[in-house]
Amino acid sequence: MNQIAYVIWAAAALYTTVKVLRSIRVVPNRTELLVERLGRYDRTLGPGVHLLIPFLDKVAFTIDLKEEAIEVPPQDCFTKDNVRVEVDGVLYMKVTQSKMACYGIVEYRFAIIQLAQTMVRSVIGKLDLDHTLTERERINSEVVNALNDIARTWGVQVSRYEVKNIEPPASVRDAMEKQMASERDRRALLARAEGEKQARLNDSEGKKQEMINRSMGEMQRRINEAEGKAEEIVAIGRATADSIRTVAESVAVTGGKDAVNLRLGQALVGKLGALSSGQRVVLPLDLTNVDGLLKGIALDTTAASAVPKPKPTAVPTPPLQPAVLQRPAAPASSMPSVAAPPTPPPKFV
Repeated sequence: MNQIAYVIWAAAALYTTVKVLRSIRVVPNRTELLVERLGRYDRTLGPGVHLLIPFLDKVAFTIDLKEEAIEVPPQDCFTKDNVRVEVDGVLYMKVTQSKMACYGIVEYRFAIIQLAQTMVRSVIGKLDLDHTLTERERINSEVVNALNDIARTWGVQVSRYEVKNIEPPASVRDAMEKQMASERDRRALLARAEGEKQARLNDSEGKKQEMINRSMGEMQRRINEAEGKAEEIVAIGRATADSIRTVAESVAVTGGKDAVNLRLGQALVGKLGALSSGQRVVLPLDLTNVDGLLKGIALDTTAASAVPKPKPTAVPTPPLQPAVLQRPAAPASSMPSVAAPPTPPPKFV
């Protein structure tokens, strides 16, 4: 009997020791303990060392305040155009008020998952299939806003929701692949046509620029030629004027007229001698009236008639009223006379 009593007292002492030791609690960082005293909420313990009253205080809940990721299971949703899609996602949340998370709802994680699935079905039901596949950001933001409006009363904050996969049926995927293939073909054709158009534009632009450059070069060439001819005419005119002035000065001196007559006679005899070689020679119409020709240029013919016929020399003759005669090698006496109307006397240049 005494041994049984010793065992009972030993067990009671051990239980009391354990209770006393468990009343000393060390709470880690980002963790909170909810303490109940005699079944009623008493206080919340933050990070640090805390002492509890044995047999009266009890740690009812341990809450982790760090943000956690909760996977939302796949579910079937119907879009606005009645296409069934399978959607799953990931939910990121954290507890902001431990008391409300423990006493406001039985299991806040399960409630948040169910609420997220409901919100996803609601948002996708407002969108067409094409918008469902492309507007994930809109789905995520609408789900987060709807969850925070309700989860705030549970002491939980949802930071973000991300859609992982949106799986349409196999038939819809095949149709989408065909549509994308045709769209890629259309873009390729447009790109090719645009490239050919640009190439033709560039080619025509190059030809246009080439024609402009050629016309500008031709214009500049003609301008240069015209300026050169103008300068040539001016130079020839100046040289002619100088030669006329020199001849006039030579005629004005003593014996100048005789020298000019001698020179003209030599030139005439030289041209007449060229007829025997069959060359083309420009002569006056009346070859017999040499005196009249010399008088027409206001020079005395007395000296010219006394001058013997010199040998023909290649001296340029002044421009006269021409008559072109071409005769093969034959005596000059056999050439027929050419009748022509009288011409005014030529001017000496």
